[in-house]
Amino acid sequence: MTKETSIKLFESKKIRVHWDTDSEKWYFSVIDIIETLTDSSNPRRYWSDLKRKLSKEGFSQLYEIIVQLKLESSDGKKYITDCADTEGLLRIIQSIPSPKAEPFKIWLAKVGYERIEETEDPELAFDRAMETYLKKGYSKNWINQRLKSIEVRKELTDEWDSRGVKKGQEYAILTDEITNAWAGLTTKEYKEFKALKKENLRDNLTNLELVLNMLAETSTTELSKKHKPKTLLDNKKTARKGGSVAGSARKDLEKKLGESVISPLNAKELGNREADKLEE
Repeated sequence: MTKETSIKLFESKKIRVHWDTDSEKWYFSVIDIIETLTDSSNPRRYWSDLKRKLSKEGFSQLYEIIVQLKLESSDGKKYITDCADTEGLLRIIQSIPSPKAEPFKIWLAKVGYERIEETEDPELAFDRAMETYLKKGYSKNWINQRLKSIEVRKELTDEWDSRGVKKGQEYAILTDEITNAWAGLTTKEYKEFKALKKENLRDNLTNLELVLNMLAETSTTELSKKHKPKTLLDNKKTARKGGSVAGSARKDLEKKLGESVISPLNAKELGNREADKLEE
């Protein structure tokens, strides 16, 4: 398994992090986060006491969210270190009584409230998505395509649910079949091509890539409704057929354009290109 390690800055303090390419997750050193948020002179002791406190309070999943990884220390040597992914880290931060941890807690409460609102009124999710994408510098044309792609994806996953496809790994398997059939790349290969890690692939597709991906997913949905696949293998065959519809369209277009429509550009680069056009 290929792994990458790096150091991120958080309020001018170094936070050791580890990128796991298999799970596509960042893992953060819990000790470093605690030192940053508490200014404790002995963050290891603080973390040890906090673990005991959380266990007594009934936080039974604590040791499930902790992953021990070898991270480089200040002496240049690597030592086993308690780490957690973003979700686990936020849960730990909730239990840290420090003014520096308050912004995280307020943000978590706000996000939780918004999710409850969106459950009662799904349209709010689209409104917030539009606002978020605009703040990130996406064009309105791209945002409209992206929101439509979310609708298309939801129709596909609803169809998969009705065929007994399980969320998680089986969704990922079928998504890979579709992506590979139209783009000639698995989802992981596509992300590597665009120099992405944790980022959402669809958030980094060009307008044309989004359209082709929507065609692939819509075709898969319609074929599934028509043929009613019963097993994962049957669903994989349907996914390949749906993806190949967009794959044929891509190849035909590329022949006429004389160039590939699979772009290495990611969201940041797409945004820079849009900015350049506006300046011109």
